[in-house]
This record gives sequence, structure tokens and C-alpha cells, in this order.
Amino acid sequence: MNQADAATTYPPYNIERTGDNAYRISMAVAGFAEGDLSVESRENTLTIKGERSDKTEEGESREFLFKGIAARSFERRFQLAEYVEVASANLENGLLHIDLVREIPEAMKPRKIEIAAPGKKVTQIEGKAA
Repeated sequence: MNQADAATTYPPYNIERTGDNAYRISMAVAGFAEGDLSVESRENTLTIKGERSDKTEEGESREFLFKGIAARSFERRFQLAEYVEVASANLENGLLHIDLVREIPEAMKPRKIEIAAPGKKVTQIEGKAA
């Protein structure tokens, strides 16, 4: 895997349907604290950023013999469908969970129209004459 491929797959994530109009994005962000992450929704685009500094506490010295946990900064964007909104976001056990819900306005929902049978009285919509 080259460096460009690694950048497009980091951090790994899952997208799942959790209900009829509910979805969840789960992203593996081990090593990132809540303050290192930002989640922003703007114009049908969900942007998740992670920035972590490798600065150590004063007086603390760390020498890595092997460093396999990725802690590089990232920015991941998701295109959201119409009427999909972010319901919540939480960080749990190294996973960032973002819950999405699709709320279609009443006027946009399909509605059933009854077909009148012959001889059945039809209700007429009243209106003013022009």
C-alpha cells in the first residue's frame, strides 16, 4: 500500500443502518481525546477532523522502541443525502460514533390518495371564483 492509499483509508470507519431512517458512522480514533476531534455539518457535508500534538508533558521523557499506533492528523468528509442531519456524536473506547437521522418534511412524504368508486359522493374542495 502506498502513502496515497493509506491517507484515503485512515482512519478506518464503518457506516451502518440502525433503523428505517437512522444511520451510524463509527470511526476508529484510538489515541485521540475529545478535545483533539471536531465534527462539523455544513450544507450536506459532514467533516470530521482529528489533530493531536505529540508534545509530551513537562519533565516526561518517552522513548518509543516501536510506534505502531497511528496518531497523525486527519480530515475525513462524508456527503450526506438530503434531509440527513447529525443527531449526536460520542467517543467511546477509541471509537467516535456519529448518529445520523433522516427527517423528511411532512410536505415531502408520500400520501395515499383514495380513488372514488362510481356513484360514491366525492368531496369537492371549495374555492373562490375568479
